[in-house]
Amino acid sequence: MRDALRESVDSPEEGSDDQHHVVLGKLTSPYGVKGWLKVYSYTSPMDGILDYPEWQLRLDGKIVTRRVSQGRRQGKGLVACLEGMTSRESAEQWAGAEILLPKDALPRLAPGEYYWHQLEGLRVVTREDVDLGRVSYLFETGANDVLVVRGDAKALDDKERLLPFLPDQVVLEVDLDAETMTVDWDPDF
Repeated sequence: MRDALRESVDSPEEGSDDQHHVVLGKLTSPYGVKGWLKVYSYTSPMDGILDYPEWQLRLDGKIVTRRVSQGRRQGKGLVACLEGMTSRESAEQWAGAEILLPKDALPRLAPGEYYWHQLEGLRVVTREDVDLGRVSYLFETGANDVLVVRGDAKALDDKERLLPFLPDQVVLEVDLDAETMTVDWDPDF
């Protein structure tokens, strides 16, 4: 999988549908006195967020676009300086803002590769057509990514299952158009 991205579910602007954006991360707090901000990144690798030269920032329902002047690793995290932010006070105004990116700005993936936001929400069925629920979210273990599948009213039960994202072993087919994922998985596990 490429960047691990979380899809935003809120509508930021009147008449705007946030199905067209992913949330790359958020600005957490000012860093220093020259307008830098600490960045919490949802991308994998963490500093992949700095590959995008322009960010859309959403705070209190407003969205503005800012160019990334500079960005770097700082300790265990990231910091960035955005165009127009030159003081601690100007940076403080954006603490807590989400960093958005239009989905069409994401790099194209090879066949069989998916962004996490594409998998979240897919209906998961076994090859015997047993409905296990929907992909709620994913997480990394170091060995492989893991799908968290939550049962719902249409599913076999309301259990939460953890399935390894192992193409051709556990995950047999992903059909984004049909919004389904077929898996080789024992429903009792």
